[in-house]
Amino acid sequence: MISIPKAPELAQLSVADRLDLLDELWASFRHAPSDIPIPDWHIEENKRRLAALANDGNHGRPAEDVIATLRGWHAG
Repeated sequence: MISIPKAPELAQLSVADRLDLLDELWASFRHAPSDIPIPDWHIEENKRRLAALANDGNHGRPAEDVIATLRGWHAG
């Protein structure tokens, strides 16, 4: 059986290594996404948000516009 490190051990890893570990964990779910339980409140919240979008029709701004705004803030 694999031993899973606990938080104090994980905290000794670099940030980059911990992020790599997170990437690997998420990738491991790819093989059986139906095994991941989805709480009922998540489903209800998604339904609520979709209904709100259908009601107001606001699809937001294109990603390129948002990125340009963020870059402008960073540069200033």
